[in-house]
Amino acid sequence: MLSGITVIDVSRALAGPHAAMMLADLGARVIKVESPEGDDSRGWGPPFILDADQRESTYFLSCNRNKESVTADLKTAEGRLLLERLVRRADVLCENFRPGVLGRLGFSAERLRELNPGLITLSITGFGHDGPEGGRAGYDQIAQGEAGLMSVTGPEAAVPTKAGVPIADVLAGMYGAFGVLAALHERAATGRGRVVRTSLLAAIVGVFAFQGTRHTVAGEVPTATGNHHPAIAPYGLFETADEPIQVAVGSEPLWRRFAPIVGLDPAHPRFAANPDRVANRQELQAEIERAFSSASAERWLALLDGAGVPAGRVRNLKEVFAWEQTLSQGLLIDVHHPSAGLLRLPGPPLRFDDQAYAGAREHHLPPPRLGQHNDSVRAWLDGLEQATRQEDLRGR
Repeated sequence: MLSGITVIDVSRALAGPHAAMMLADLGARVIKVESPEGDDSRGWGPPFILDADQRESTYFLSCNRNKESVTADLKTAEGRLLLERLVRRADVLCENFRPGVLGRLGFSAERLRELNPGLITLSITGFGHDGPEGGRAGYDQIAQGEAGLMSVTGPEAAVPTKAGVPIADVLAGMYGAFGVLAALHERAATGRGRVVRTSLLAAIVGVFAFQGTRHTVAGEVPTATGNHHPAIAPYGLFETADEPIQVAVGSEPLWRRFAPIVGLDPAHPRFAANPDRVANRQELQAEIERAFSSASAERWLALLDGAGVPAGRVRNLKEVFAWEQTLSQGLLIDVHHPSAGLLRLPGPPLRFDDQAYAGAREHHLPPPRLGQHNDSVRAWLDGLEQATRQEDLRGR
C-alpha cells in the first residue's frame, strides 16, 4: 500500500524504529541509517543469536524487519553528505534524537525543508519538544513512571509496576506512524511536507482512557487494583481448581447469564447492578472463587462459553505462539536472515481483505545486518543523481 514511499530511519532503540517498521510492513522502502557502531539495541541482550563478531540481539530483530541498513557517522562531513543525499530522495524521515541534536548536526527543520519541501519528518522525543522539561532524555521505563502508568499498574497502590513490554516506546511509534500517514494524505493535496511530533510522555497520557477521565472529570486519583477492573465487576482474574481464568462481565445482560452459573442470584441487592457489585467487590470475588474452586479451568471455560460470557485462560508466550488462533491470523512470519538463516518473528498485526498473511507485503525481509546495504543504497543514489543530471542536460 505504501509502495513508492521511501523512508529514511535515523532513529534508534525502539520508538522510532517501531514507527518505521510499521511503514515498512505496509510496503514502504525503509533505509535505516546507523552509526558505524550500530543501533544501540543491537547490543541489548541476552538473548542473542550467532556469536562474537556476528552477534545479533533478539531485541533488534523485534523492530527492524523489512529494512535496509547503511552506516554513516553524522558527525563527519561524509556522513552528513550521505544523509543529505538520502533526504533529497525521501518521502519520510524518522528521528528520535533529543530536541536540538538533529539541528546541531546540520539538519534543522528549516534545512530539511530546503533540501526537500515535500519531506515529512517524524520526530519522537521522551517528554516533548518544548516545555520546561522538553530536553530530557527519555527511556521507556522512566516514561512509564513519570507519565503515571506505573501508578495504575500492579497488585496494589503501594507497589508501582511497569508493563511487561516497552509500551511507551511502542505506543509512541504507533502514534508516530499514524501521524505520518495523515501527513502523507495531506501532502497528496498540498505537495508540502510537515513535521509530525510525539513523545513517550504523550503516548502514555494518550491511552489512559477511562482512567484519565476518572481524574479530569470525577476528580479521583486512580490507583492500581491488580487484576480486577476498577469500574466493572466481576471483571478480572479468578482462581479455579487448577489454574486461573479471566472473566469479563461487562453488561447487565451478561451478569444475568453469569450469576446462575456460579450459584448467585442476579437480583441479590448487593450485586443487582454494576455499582453494587463494585462496592461489594471483595464479597463478590470470594463467592465466585468459592464456586470456581469446585472444578477445573477447562470445565468453567466451557460453561461460560456455552452461556456467551467472555472468559479466557492466561497463556505464556510459548503457548501464544503455538496457538492455532495466533497462527491462523498470520501473526508469525518466517524470514531468511543473511547470517542466521531461517528465523521466525512476530509479524505485523494488520491484515487486508482476504490476505492470509499480515501486513501489505506477501514476503517480508529480515532485519538487516549492520551496513548490509551500504553499496546497494549508494549505487541507487548514484543512479538517480546521474539520471537527474542527464535530464538537466537535455532540458538545456
